[in-house]
Amino acid sequence: MRQTEYQWAYLFAAVNPLTGVSSALIAPTVNTHYTNEHLRFISEAAGPDAHVVLVLDQAGWHVAHALVVPANITLLYLPPYSPELNGAERLWFFLRSHYLSNRIKDYHELFEAIKRAWNSFDDERLKTLTRSPWIERAA
Repeated sequence: MRQTEYQWAYLFAAVNPLTGVSSALIAPTVNTHYTNEHLRFISEAAGPDAHVVLVLDQAGWHVAHALVVPANITLLYLPPYSPELNGAERLWFFLRSHYLSNRIKDYHELFEAIKRAWNSFDDERLKTLTRSPWIERAA
C-alpha cells in the first residue's frame, strides 16, 4: 500500500434539518480553501433563486478573512462554547460512535469509511440527527 502524507480525513457537511437535504465534502485537512469549496457546492446546489442560512460554529476556517461567501448564503454564527445548539455536533457524534471509532487503520480506509457512512444516510436520518427545537421555531 502506498504511504500518504495525510493522516486524517475531514467531512465538511451541511444539512437542512427540516428536509434532510445535504451537501458534503471529504478533505485531507480543514482550512479556508476547503470551506470555500463547500460553500460553493452549497450555493450551486441551492440555486440562484434560493437563499441559504448556514448555521456554524466560529472555527478559524469559518471566520477567516479569505472566506468567499456566495451571495445566496448568509452565515449565522453560533455563540462560542455552545455545541448543543449545533445540529451538526449530533451528526459528528453519531458518525464517530457508529462508523469510525477504533476501526480505522490508515488514511485510505478512513476516507472510504467516511464516504460509506455519509452515503448510508437518507434524508430522514439526517433530519432526525440535526433537528432541534430552536431551528423549528425559527423556520
